[in-house]
Amino acid sequence: MQQGKILAILLTIMCHLTAVAQTNGGAEVEKDTTFVNLDSLGVVTEKHINNYDIPLSALHLDYILDKDSIKFDIPESMMLNIDSLMNSWQSRTLLQLLENDSVVYQIQPVNDSIYAERLDRLPSIVNMTYNDITKQFIERYTNRHRRLVSNMLGLSTYYMPMIESALDKYNLPHELKYLPIIESAFNPKAVSRVGAKGLWQFMFYTGKQYGLVANSYIDERFDPMKSTHAAMKYLRDLYNFFQSWDLAIAAYNCGPGNVKKAIIRSGGKTNFWQIYRYLPRETRGYIPAFIAVNYIMNYYEEHGIVPMQPAIPIATDTLHISKNLHFSQVSELCNIEMDAIRAMNPQYIRDIIPGKSGTYVLRLPNETITSMLNLGDTIYNHKVEVYFPENVVAQMEKSVKLNDGGRSGAKRHKVRSGETLSTIARKYGVSVKQIMRANGMKNSNLRAGRYINIY
Repeated sequence: MQQGKILAILLTIMCHLTAVAQTNGGAEVEKDTTFVNLDSLGVVTEKHINNYDIPLSALHLDYILDKDSIKFDIPESMMLNIDSLMNSWQSRTLLQLLENDSVVYQIQPVNDSIYAERLDRLPSIVNMTYNDITKQFIERYTNRHRRLVSNMLGLSTYYMPMIESALDKYNLPHELKYLPIIESAFNPKAVSRVGAKGLWQFMFYTGKQYGLVANSYIDERFDPMKSTHAAMKYLRDLYNFFQSWDLAIAAYNCGPGNVKKAIIRSGGKTNFWQIYRYLPRETRGYIPAFIAVNYIMNYYEEHGIVPMQPAIPIATDTLHISKNLHFSQVSELCNIEMDAIRAMNPQYIRDIIPGKSGTYVLRLPNETITSMLNLGDTIYNHKVEVYFPENVVAQMEKSVKLNDGGRSGAKRHKVRSGETLSTIARKYGVSVKQIMRANGMKNSNLRAGRYINIY
């Protein structure tokens, strides 16, 4: 009788899989559906739909979850266009291209016991659970995302000292230093599809709660130093609330409210894998991605991944600016690329430092700072009527007093069928690049019905 039930289940699953294959036109589509053994903490088995690989654990009726409760989303940072990332000013300037790409490597399968043993060896306060879900994420990094890992290893030489210093200051576990890889792939100008920004991907109101200023001209979520200290405070508060680093990290991704709801729906359980099915899909993949990135950043050599090497470091320093200054004034008189100024000062979102409204920090290469000091007021007076007409100055002084995420100076435009960025830019008197930067767009593709911000 029991065998008959199992056969019936298999037939049902096979019929469903056939329907899925037909729906997709027979094309091979990667699926992320999983089955979870609820009685064994963290024991998860993947089911690959297209090849009908149905694990034995899936045949136990009590362990089968509905599809929506077991799917997870891949973090945005793992879906980046690696060529675009490599061509960014940050990568081109800070890193040396590898002569022998780490992709050229004979990938060898690794036994589960080896993965588990390596994770167990990591000196970690955060639980490094190994199961089939974490294995999927580890093998994404060791296989298809090898170039991304190589890039992250190179950029880590610049960002890790700052992050590790902040972790020490707030007495937090050092394994948290890898969170920005999942959040932003070490891109201080990253903008998610829901509007989270910066290395640590702060939403506006969370950033404001932790002291990050955001208005039409400045967004400190893009400031690597300030956002790092804000992230440390937020993570500390989340841990103090949940008393669990697994749940604190999950809450960093989806908010403490969603984690609390998952705990309630699970009947009061307080382990990530026990509340897994009740969390948002993105968060179900977040902890496994965190475990996987800790693995790959420590065991990249075992997988033949070669870190990109730092270029000759650019010696930089800072100036305190208390007059209105446009990046173009610096670029034109000091012979420095605009992209270089933007990369070193990502918090200034309109290429303007509103110095008349307060004192702000500008970071530049040492030789450029020397040039600025030698120029004196000449640099501030250069084309001042072009860069700071009276109406712009008046609006700027009004906007920077607000900490509203730039909403007061922004217009929302609903994209109509047939519109392009060029036609929208002409309508509002701005440039295409300004629209793309303001909305975190990597290309000029538009979808009718989408809303975009115009500053």
